[in-house]
Amino acid sequence: MLDDLDRRILRQLQADPTLSTADLAARCRITAATCWRRLERMQSSGIVRGQEAVIDWAALGYAVEVSLRVTLDKTQPRGFDELIAAAREVPEVLEIQTFLGRVDLRLSVIARDMAHYQQVYRDRILTLPHIADIEALMLISRVKSDEALPI
Repeated sequence: MLDDLDRRILRQLQADPTLSTADLAARCRITAATCWRRLERMQSSGIVRGQEAVIDWAALGYAVEVSLRVTLDKTQPRGFDELIAAAREVPEVLEIQTFLGRVDLRLSVIARDMAHYQQVYRDRILTLPHIADIEALMLISRVKSDEALPI
């Protein structure tokens, strides 16, 4: 599926997604036209889904991150979908993950401080539908956070 040239392009793109096609091509030692065609092919096949700005929410004044492990009340047939739809509407929920096992969902929640977190928790999280149990894990430090793939 991917050859060595595709991998080289992806490594350089992950290292600096702001590179122009010409600069990316130069770093990969290929022509800009070849680089552009390869990128277009990887985008159309879904390998490269897009480029986005990664904003440091801590730099914007958010100092608290909590991982909430949620167990769903499984007595309602549409409970799962309704819970996810409602959680998507909470601006402080950055990520929603679903699991098989004892825990059904994980919500990653940010807040400016503990008082703000308490408000979000009481007013927005506890009012989400179909929750049977919540376990909160307060983030102490992020040891590794890497979006780059080992290509």
